[in-house]
Amino acid sequence: MLDEQAFIKDLLDPKTQNKAFQTLLSSYQKPLYNHIRNIVLNHDDADDVLQNTFLKVFQHLKNFKGESKLFSWLYRIATNEAITFLNAKAKRNGMTSENFQQKQIESLKADDYFEGDEIQLKLQEAIATLPEKQQLVFKMRYFEELKYEELSEILDTSVGALKSSYHYAVKKVEEYMIKH
Repeated sequence: MLDEQAFIKDLLDPKTQNKAFQTLLSSYQKPLYNHIRNIVLNHDDADDVLQNTFLKVFQHLKNFKGESKLFSWLYRIATNEAITFLNAKAKRNGMTSENFQQKQIESLKADDYFEGDEIQLKLQEAIATLPEKQQLVFKMRYFEELKYEELSEILDTSVGALKSSYHYAVKKVEEYMIKH
């Protein structure tokens, strides 16, 4: 992508906004979908959250001050949208977030878009036992291979706290995988 400052100017300028937003969509649609899918697990839900994410991005673009990278800002919005979506869906179904997540993992077996095997399902079950923040850190490091510095900007947490969180998450996932 071009110089980020110039790109942001294009996004904010009514004359170049549509073309710049198309570039933003084509650049970030797939990575953001994968990020959201790692959180919500379901393909259709991930599509809905992705759509909401880009809607929010478009609505709040004028408020982007460039204090973080555009990448981090987009991922923060996507992460918040995914968590909000999961919590709302769990509430609508009269379930706790944890119970809802278990239901989502069970439904992965029937999901045509899920390409994993039994070990992947077991890994998802292990991840679901983690506290929410550890789940996010684990998924973003393990599946998306994001750097701690990127995670720090996205999750607004220190690198040290993230390293600790990831370390504990890995230990818990390993224990779960061995016991089950």
